[in-house]
Amino acid sequence: MSSADNKKPLVVITGASSGIGEAAAISFSEAGHPLLLIARRLERLEQLKLPNTICSKVDVTDLDLLKKSISEAESKYGPCDCLVNNAGVMLLGTADKQDPKEWQQMVNVNIMGVMNGIHVVLPGMIERKQGTILNISSIAGRKTFPNHSVYCGTKFGVHALTEQIREEAAPYNVRLITIAPGVVETELLGHTTSDEIKNNYKEWKKTVGKVLESEDVARSILFAYQQPPHVCIREIVLCPTRQDR
Repeated sequence: MSSADNKKPLVVITGASSGIGEAAAISFSEAGHPLLLIARRLERLEQLKLPNTICSKVDVTDLDLLKKSISEAESKYGPCDCLVNNAGVMLLGTADKQDPKEWQQMVNVNIMGVMNGIHVVLPGMIERKQGTILNISSIAGRKTFPNHSVYCGTKFGVHALTEQIREEAAPYNVRLITIAPGVVETELLGHTTSDEIKNNYKEWKKTVGKVLESEDVARSILFAYQQPPHVCIREIVLCPTRQDR
């Protein structure tokens, strides 16, 4: 199908194989958009069986492969009008005990992965004077939490880079938006290697009661994107009602 056959433009979603990325893929597909879904687990993407969708096995830290994947999708569906930079890892730990390799992994995925996506799509958006980039950050990009020091550092970074690039892109009618969820029921905690930290986190979640579902965040993503082009919701922070920090 060519871009002329589509009434709605291409949406690219990274980290789309589970959690928020998967929920966002379903939401945008139901809204009629052709999709490029990016993740390391190709089989999980293909299991969604969404129409007008390209599934691509790409690590967001690989700039060349990410560029190739997006270029191929654009050749089929037209220019990327929306990038959802969702891929991320959360490896909790303390500065005195955590393996620095885990810090590097978070920096690579949570910061460089986001920048790679922006680097690929932003020039075309500026040239067309149209486009939206949604960076999925966290409440941990606004305040700190125990055992989250480096994770918070990467998410504070996402907040900062999104705001500065938003200022640079605004004259070209391009929107950059930060989505900052609180605790969400996803696979993210499973990346942490410390059983003690994971258990403590799970106990804390019980005090929150009903936590966010991925679909809750996906609705916010779609809502922000579907605003008229002259409206930029710069940031959405959403948390479970009972989450007090």
